[in-house]
Amino acid sequence: MKPFVPKRFESYAFGLLLSGMMSFIVSGLSTAMAAGLNAAFPLLWLSAWLPSWAVAFPAVLVVAPLVRRILARIVIAG
Repeated sequence: MKPFVPKRFESYAFGLLLSGMMSFIVSGLSTAMAAGLNAAFPLLWLSAWLPSWAVAFPAVLVVAPLVRRILARIVIAG
């Protein structure tokens, strides 16, 4: 695949992909545990995932720099 996202948007693209994938997995697991795997599962999962992603994306953008600063203090270079 040919790159198409400018370098200055890399952190936003990272947050978008990370939050999308993680919220997809977590909402799927939570939906399966709460409602079970049945015919309604895909629609329930989608209805749980989209709002979750809407919350997760800005949260990742805010939390990621904080996590990087914490890691910079606790990780030993080597």
